[in-house]
Amino acid sequence: MSILAKIAEIENEMARTQKNKATAHHLGLLKARLAKLRRELITPKGGAGGGTGEGFDVAKTGDARIGFVGFPSVGKSTLLSNLAGVYSEVAAYEFTTLTTVPGVIRYKGAKIQLLDLPGIIEGAKDGKGRGRQVIAVARTCNLILIVLDVLKPLVHKKLIEHELEGFGIRLNKQPPNIGFKKKDKGGINFTATCAQSELDADTVKTILAEYKIHNADITLRSDVTADDLIDVVEGNRVYIPCLYVLNKIDQISIEELDIIYKVPHCVPISAHHRWNFDDLLERMWDYLKLVRIYTKPKGQLPDYTSPVVLPDGRTAVEDFCLKIHKNLIKEFKYALVWGSSVKHNPQKVGKDHVLEDEDVIQLVKK
Repeated sequence: MSILAKIAEIENEMARTQKNKATAHHLGLLKARLAKLRRELITPKGGAGGGTGEGFDVAKTGDARIGFVGFPSVGKSTLLSNLAGVYSEVAAYEFTTLTTVPGVIRYKGAKIQLLDLPGIIEGAKDGKGRGRQVIAVARTCNLILIVLDVLKPLVHKKLIEHELEGFGIRLNKQPPNIGFKKKDKGGINFTATCAQSELDADTVKTILAEYKIHNADITLRSDVTADDLIDVVEGNRVYIPCLYVLNKIDQISIEELDIIYKVPHCVPISAHHRWNFDDLLERMWDYLKLVRIYTKPKGQLPDYTSPVVLPDGRTAVEDFCLKIHKNLIKEFKYALVWGSSVKHNPQKVGKDHVLEDEDVIQLVKK
């Protein structure tokens, strides 16, 4: 029996099962089995695997990477060529783009790489079309733009989300607050620091037994679902912010546009007429959460033209030094910082000081 047939069978059984307290245990088990089968689909067992299709993944350049995901013919290539000035082949038939087309834009001093990925079709997560490679490239992005056609129904949004979820990409979510630690002996030690609506000790044990884990410490620090627990156990999930770009708004009325504006994480644009691009760029910048640091050589004015751009969460002075050169941290004595992260301007800080956007820094070496 093929993996796909097994997946279909489990999905059917889950659809047939009523959801209540008595069946929660059984559903948890089915979800764990499903997650394992999905993982086998993505990474086939044995051997070095086939070649990955040529010229698919592109070398990562710039400070951040944004991927355009969407069905064929929603205007991804038009959007890329109008944003970045890169010519990605555009035509009025589906599946024009066959490999990844990269482009680079400079925005607020940061170099951002844009990737136009081929259109994905339903069933991409099961390896149909070039789906597997497209989504594999999408996993490496810092932000995913799901490009949708306004005229086509929002079912497309659900389908693409479903395909990406099946590949272990979680959109606009935070990693679940679960402590998970494997041990050599001592059985399963289960603690929940708040009331759980779905999981209990037995369900957790069943899910872990499916993964052949019989000794572990599990701490649930918020109300989580079985899916969240499976995500933590699998450990290969990526959490990526996502923006829905609704293209072709030149073909709808103002009233419809007002409704679209109320949908969260949505930006309506027209790629062909270049409408609302500034709003899109601003939203992209917000979601990427990049931090710009300006450098100041001793006795000179700060250089505001080319900032050093750091990703969110890695903005200590030490990260700044490593971004410039890995030997710099060995000679580091202290730094002088001007800006919103310090109380006095300038302030003398060590390598653990966390910098904020648009700070000015001057390094002092030993």
